[in-house]
Amino acid sequence: MRILCIGGSGNISTSVVKLGLSQGHEVIILNRHGDQELEALGARHIPCDVYEGTQLKDAVAGLDIDAAIDFICYTPEDAKRDFEAFNGKVRQFIFISSCTVYQKPCFVTPITEDVPLKNPYSDYARNKMACEFYFLERYREDDFPVTIVRPSHTYGEKKLVVGPLMGWQVPHWTFAQRILDGKPVIVHDTGRSLWTVTHSDDLAKGICGLLGNIAAIGHAFHITNEMPMTWNEIMETYGWLLNRKVEIVHIPTDYIQKLYPEMGEGIYGDMSENGVFDNSKIRRFVPDYHPCITLREGLARSLRWYDSHPEEKQVDEAYNQWMDQLIASWQKV
Repeated sequence: MRILCIGGSGNISTSVVKLGLSQGHEVIILNRHGDQELEALGARHIPCDVYEGTQLKDAVAGLDIDAAIDFICYTPEDAKRDFEAFNGKVRQFIFISSCTVYQKPCFVTPITEDVPLKNPYSDYARNKMACEFYFLERYREDDFPVTIVRPSHTYGEKKLVVGPLMGWQVPHWTFAQRILDGKPVIVHDTGRSLWTVTHSDDLAKGICGLLGNIAAIGHAFHITNEMPMTWNEIMETYGWLLNRKVEIVHIPTDYIQKLYPEMGEGIYGDMSENGVFDNSKIRRFVPDYHPCITLREGLARSLRWYDSHPEEKQVDEAYNQWMDQLIASWQKV
């Protein structure tokens, strides 16, 4: 099978490309800069900035591909761009959505794909929902062969599981270094809400299992781990691996939102809920899907990667100062 990956060198997409190549697929990555590691494994790179004009449509015009996966589609405009580029050109198109689209607050656990899509707190989630609605309309009206995948919190070798107040834009080693330095870390509320983190290699098994599965067209699937942990347990796992006692400061989400509304909304829209998922549907379509990488094993792999790439151990001191100030503010209340 010939597979085109838009993005192709991020956390999730790297695992998908590697697994696809190991399964004998021909994999093309389409992004601006390529990826030397993936190209050395056999991936082909097509230079393209998908956000510039008609570059995507022009880049795929002459390609003969079976399936396309877009890892960087975030807005309805991106979805429309993909439809115009791939309609009539692929037998399957996989859109990477997000589990943040599920109803918040969530009244049912474990979460199934039947849970309503509604998240009034998160712009990210609302944009992903709009993309899903657009693609499904195109499936109904134009027979566009879309399959929707909703990952939950996903980490990998280069992406750590970070606390609820650290976004993807902050160098992830900042969090690990705080623990190594004996500095406190923030966990929202009591830290007892359940959260599911999934290693990108496990997620890739589900995504690759859906490729070429005609019965999956028109369907949405979440693909997650099945070992939820409390946020306190997640922090304690770091302590085990880094051989440090982790000092956790619990700060109510209400207080965080009062000082930093965008932060509070992000927590309310995602990490304050019990993120526990029922994977029955993906198993019906991909019977071999069995996530097996525990958080302890996955984080250990990530920490080993950072040890072998010391140049990546970057620390955002401005973020550290901000976190220290928030902790000091709360402790005065």
